[in-house]
Amino acid sequence: MKFKPVVAGVLLASLMIPAVSAAASQPKTNPEWIENAVIYEANLRQGTAERNLKGLQKRLPQLKDLGVDIIWLMPIHPISEKNRKGSLGSYYAVKDYKSVNPEFGTMEDLKEFVRTAHSLGMKVILDEVCNHTGCDNAWVAENPDYYVKNEKGEMSGPFDWTDTYKLDYGNPATCQAMADVLKFWITEADIDGYRCDVAGEVPTFFWEGVIPELNAIKPVFMLAEASKPELLNSFNADYAWPMKDLFNDISATQGENAYAVAQKQNRKAARAVDIVELIARQDKEYPKGSIHMNMVTNHDLNSWEGTEFERYGKGLGAFAVLSYTLPGMPMMYTGQEVGFNHAFEFFELDPSQPDYTHNQITSFYEMLNALKHNHSALNASGQMDSMQVWQTTSPDVLAFTRSDASGDAVTVLVNLSAGENMITFTDQAPSADSKINYFTGAPAELPNHLGPWEFQVWVNE
Repeated sequence: MKFKPVVAGVLLASLMIPAVSAAASQPKTNPEWIENAVIYEANLRQGTAERNLKGLQKRLPQLKDLGVDIIWLMPIHPISEKNRKGSLGSYYAVKDYKSVNPEFGTMEDLKEFVRTAHSLGMKVILDEVCNHTGCDNAWVAENPDYYVKNEKGEMSGPFDWTDTYKLDYGNPATCQAMADVLKFWITEADIDGYRCDVAGEVPTFFWEGVIPELNAIKPVFMLAEASKPELLNSFNADYAWPMKDLFNDISATQGENAYAVAQKQNRKAARAVDIVELIARQDKEYPKGSIHMNMVTNHDLNSWEGTEFERYGKGLGAFAVLSYTLPGMPMMYTGQEVGFNHAFEFFELDPSQPDYTHNQITSFYEMLNALKHNHSALNASGQMDSMQVWQTTSPDVLAFTRSDASGDAVTVLVNLSAGENMITFTDQAPSADSKINYFTGAPAELPNHLGPWEFQVWVNE
């Protein structure tokens, strides 16, 4: 009998805001600036010496030079104290949706941060938590009907998130209150969109209703932390969680995933050929033009699943190249640009911080960011129809060319294994004519073998 309240909630919501529901039926459009954009997730608590907005604002010119287009701020709101985890609590246990955590600064600090980012040609998105609140959020006392209750009439959090209470979107008032929150930061601070935490746990009808209302204020970028095809009818992008899992599986299969070994994970066997199968499957499951955000790390992975160095070992460079060249949008996380190999504390101040001195890893990511910016063949919304896969006799070799109507083309050859692989194409082979090796600048040559974890990227001369 659990189905009926959900249905009732959908009907009530649609009756409450009919104009929103009608707007949701309109075709989704993406802001033009997301097609070749690189996202950078900023951990304010751990990522700068000042541990606040002003400290990160000082780094904005450096991030611009790195090639970052969108700054994603982890949650900036005050953190609940009731049932708090650790001394500082989780960013994702929100006490007040319309305030800035004093730990990070003031409302004016946020506005100045956004203005500075905009002056540099960058966008800013906030990390918003719409599925649950902290246990002493004002809504708990003032609007207890906003929350899901158990059989005893008690509020509780999802999963093991004991510092949170789950919101009830079967109540139209909850929908309206959260819609008001999402509009607030766009109008008040001129932000450019949201990364929506556990978006798949919030009913889809809410997103279908509210996102058109946000776009009516200004074109925004909406990123869903989910891998749920129906969300891409309204969101601009989602998480490439399945690709992340596949990367980890391939690394484990090749004996490079030290974290999987340490945690005694029983990861499934996987090879390079499985990447093509995954993309083809998603191409059928998702709406046309869907964008998945590719990554080798983020705050969840870094703190809870191992650093990129622990999970990929010698294969890190190969997987990073794929995160930029496979269909989708690439992201970076705090410290990734300098090879910071440390798992941040999540509920405490971490004494270890990145040294942002420019190094070889920085140069590597600068080149990847420039590759993304300068080659329309890598536009985010391009899917299988922009990708020619070149079949080889090795299941560990991935070879593909992405191209577009302008004539731009990027060819990638990568050996996703710890051993040398001969390159024998079973049918057609990519042409190296009038191509250069992007990372060496030399004329491209079709290799007869690739060393362990070796990759090549070719672009037009």
